[in-house]
Amino acid sequence: MAWQFPEIDPVIFSVGPLSVRWYGLMYLIGFVFAMWYANKEAEKPGSTWTKEQVSDLLFYGMLGVILGGRIGYVLFYQFNYFIENPMYLFRVDQGGMSFHGGALGVITAVLVFAWRTKKSILSVGDFVVPLVPVGLFAGRIGNFINGELWGRATDVPWAMIFPTGGPIARHPSQLYEAFLEGLVLFLMLLWFKQRSRPAGALSGLFLFGYGIFRFCVEYFREPDAHIGLYGGIISQGQILSLPMVFAGIGLMVWAYRSKRQVNQAQ
Repeated sequence: MAWQFPEIDPVIFSVGPLSVRWYGLMYLIGFVFAMWYANKEAEKPGSTWTKEQVSDLLFYGMLGVILGGRIGYVLFYQFNYFIENPMYLFRVDQGGMSFHGGALGVITAVLVFAWRTKKSILSVGDFVVPLVPVGLFAGRIGNFINGELWGRATDVPWAMIFPTGGPIARHPSQLYEAFLEGLVLFLMLLWFKQRSRPAGALSGLFLFGYGIFRFCVEYFREPDAHIGLYGGIISQGQILSLPMVFAGIGLMVWAYRSKRQVNQAQ
């Protein structure tokens, strides 16, 4: 017997024209954690980071997430519609964000920040990646609360019937992603961060870990209706995750061959 998922208003409360939504709250939680954790790392003895640099990095990172996430969603998932309606790119009121696009946006932000501050790109990347999984966790919980991005049909005991998914019991794939891409990936990075490692290895582990977890969960997540599965086998999300897996492996191999060790505080 499947669980019946309750319809939850995406708006938590409204004050005049201002509405506070669950998904927006999840983004805020992710940003607040990133700000707290980054400042905590910057205060460690031997750290080469200042609070001003952390503030600037988070600003660049948020721009990268928002701009990259939106542009990535439009290009990766709604490209044909965008060609017909270019203004759709700016219709953020209609939703649509892509993690892979957001990741490219953050990578761009890291490159710009490293160039402006004369810091090593690899050290900035290693500083950034532990900040990401908690935001991913919060975002997937937001997807779950909104009853969106649900999974494929299943008969597992914890299957759920989502309000927008028809009378079909489905995998709560949002929770799978929250667990793997959020909690497990965060713990992996924390464990690895305490080990002696070359610059760039932590960033490589993040790319590899996220890519593998997302690729696996896509087998349980319902493919986008207008895209489906390529060849009836692989989803758009899996195609976008494969480069992350290979890039993560390549970066880790290169980092260990270069043997440039970093301290724990970076």
